[in-house]
Amino acid sequence: MNNSRRDFLKKASLLSSVAITLPTLQNEAFGASQFNMAGFAAPKIEKVKVAIIGLGMRGPGAVDRISYIEGAEIVALCDKHADRVTKAQQILSKKGLKEAKSYSGEDGWKAMLKNEELDLVYICTPWEYHAPMAIEAMKSGAHAATEVPIGLSVSEIWEVVKTSEATKKHCMMLENCCYDFFEMLTLNMVRQGLFGELVHAEGAYIHDLLSLNFDKKGYENMWRLRENIKLNGNLYPTHGIGPIAQCLNINAGDRMTHLVAMQSNDFMMADKARELAASDAFFQEFVGQKYRGNMDTTLIKTEKGKTMMIQHDVTSPRPYSRLHLLSGTKGFAQKYPKEGIAFGHNFVKEDELKNLYTKYTPELVKFIGEQAKEVGGHGGMDFMMDWRMIDCLRNGLPLDQSVYDGASWSAVIPLSVQSVAKNSRTVDFPDFTRGNWKTNKPFDLTLNGGGNTKIRPKAGSKNLQLDV
Repeated sequence: MNNSRRDFLKKASLLSSVAITLPTLQNEAFGASQFNMAGFAAPKIEKVKVAIIGLGMRGPGAVDRISYIEGAEIVALCDKHADRVTKAQQILSKKGLKEAKSYSGEDGWKAMLKNEELDLVYICTPWEYHAPMAIEAMKSGAHAATEVPIGLSVSEIWEVVKTSEATKKHCMMLENCCYDFFEMLTLNMVRQGLFGELVHAEGAYIHDLLSLNFDKKGYENMWRLRENIKLNGNLYPTHGIGPIAQCLNINAGDRMTHLVAMQSNDFMMADKARELAASDAFFQEFVGQKYRGNMDTTLIKTEKGKTMMIQHDVTSPRPYSRLHLLSGTKGFAQKYPKEGIAFGHNFVKEDELKNLYTKYTPELVKFIGEQAKEVGGHGGMDFMMDWRMIDCLRNGLPLDQSVYDGASWSAVIPLSVQSVAKNSRTVDFPDFTRGNWKTNKPFDLTLNGGGNTKIRPKAGSKNLQLDV
């Protein structure tokens, strides 16, 4: 063998070894798991003292929903703008509830964490604040619940995970779509084996937000539009990936190992900026920017060889779709454009679908679903999520979504950005569980000893009060 060939083989062997160990080193760089938060049950809290940060788009709805839960007391409200806090206080006063402590200003949330004894900090701010606020909330002694995503970079997502483990405080990402009715139905059907072995799943967030993202009265300081300039990848994966990840037992029997993201160019946002700037100087700042591509398609493979497809498009003029698709060895389910289940070439008929709902709707949904629809929040799934979280905290039960779920689902954002930047090359997933996915158990779909958290009556309602 000549020296050049020998050198080539030696280098190839070394590169192969490095490629194999890189994912491990990526995880080990953040140390071994300090404490496994999957399945962790924190001590019971009889009355959950809640603070809500961010009272713009999502916060007021959270104030309203949580005000119906008797086991929770909203003790503090915070927003950068004082007038928003005042407006949110009115939600409480109209229901005869005690006024919460008010905090405002850029650092109002920091003062709130320092001054108040809190059990749960509920975060509804722009994306960039989710991780820092959740980290500080846990360090202050409170559990954290944050709107999606849990973080925007891999490093800050790791910091959220490490903080949760170190403090033994929950950090739940508020992925409400996991609590929608068809998603819960199909999750239970998966658990009961009706679809056989799941092979492939798809999820999406396709929502025409072009006008809203360019609306001066929409998102504070146009922050969501700015994210579409800053991050060139799948910006909003968790609505699509959350429900299917639970069906695939991600972080509890399987894990995501790597992804590939492919993205179209932008054919709409730059044009919209130029169109608006022609008559309004306010939009000149957004002319000439390089915007994220309109459609992102991310493909993911798991340790057990399953595949997932996640799509994101918030600009195209097409019908809303939060695609939820499950394909197994014995059956198939799909939501959007309509709900359907199949065990062969054709979808089951309407009567059979109703029978499947009757038989396989989980206990949680049967217990709280109708009341959740009355309170509202995206058809009731928001309230079901809030009630379930409070009920688990009050009864010392594990939460349905662990910090590792929020971490891995959110990590699609920075990892897809990396893949797009590398011309759709493969990017490895960190294992935020550090190997614990092999023994972690899927969350319990039953009430599991909970269900004693009552709901305050709603004016004119006959169905809202739970009989417990």
